[in-house]
Amino acid sequence: MSASEPRPVRALVASRPWTERIAQIVFAVCGIASIFATVGIVMVLAFESAGFFAEVSPAAFFADQQWTPLFAEKHYGIWPLLAGTALTTLIAMLVAVPLGLLAAVYLSEFALGRVRKTLKPTLELLAGVPTVVYGYFALTFVTPLLQRVVPGLSGFNALSPGIVMGLMIVPIVASLSEDAIFAVPASLREGAYALGAGRFATTVRVVLPSAFSGIAAAVILGLSRAIGETMIVAIAAGQQPSFTLDPRVPIETMTAYIVQVSLGDTPTGTIEYRTIFAVGLALFAMTLALNLVSHFLRRRVQRGGIT
Repeated sequence: MSASEPRPVRALVASRPWTERIAQIVFAVCGIASIFATVGIVMVLAFESAGFFAEVSPAAFFADQQWTPLFAEKHYGIWPLLAGTALTTLIAMLVAVPLGLLAAVYLSEFALGRVRKTLKPTLELLAGVPTVVYGYFALTFVTPLLQRVVPGLSGFNALSPGIVMGLMIVPIVASLSEDAIFAVPASLREGAYALGAGRFATTVRVVLPSAFSGIAAAVILGLSRAIGETMIVAIAAGQQPSFTLDPRVPIETMTAYIVQVSLGDTPTGTIEYRTIFAVGLALFAMTLALNLVSHFLRRRVQRGGIT
């Protein structure tokens, strides 16, 4: 074989340093471990939920509008927990999406380079604040503040934790949306400028539609984060499962109920204990569906899709 001919693939693989091969093995083991962990979670949820549905019919679970498995008169309707989760999530997204998207547009299109390098890491620091801190912030500061302007607002309510959850999700929406907007080819902007469009018009009519898939993926990831949030709603929303969409009254979310039962007062193996696995399975299915949609949208961005 002459010096100009390419070396065989096997020779290249064999010539790699031993550290690289060890790293490859470690990465493979980590990937396989994550798969086994996911399979184990699904198996546990499915097994315990099967025990629950052996005593409670799916019709009672999905048709009843009361959730009182810990009371003397037991009802197992999931709808009050779903309503509480949906209400706080909706409030959170109403806060997170506008603020996150505006922050992303500013950082990508209007901020100077040094300002962007400073503000983006600072904004992402909010994602590192413990959620229990957000929960007590909602309970002791935001709720008393809102009670001055919202009549009939209870001490425990859906509005305050929903707003604070939205503030917590802003870094997720802003960071991922900014990455999608920043990835829009400069040629599209230059073409719009050549046609006489201003900076604002170019951003609204060209850049944002081009980055729609990435922005949608960011919003869906933020939505799944809001659905799975635990400590904020457990501290500030109350633990009263009510089938209501009134944000002023106490509610209970799916995650808050899991925390309530997991404190240790409910005997293991009872139907009351198994309710947390049925609720967890429903929560897992919801977040899985959202993550699959987000993954699909991100793949479209990687393939160059713009709508």
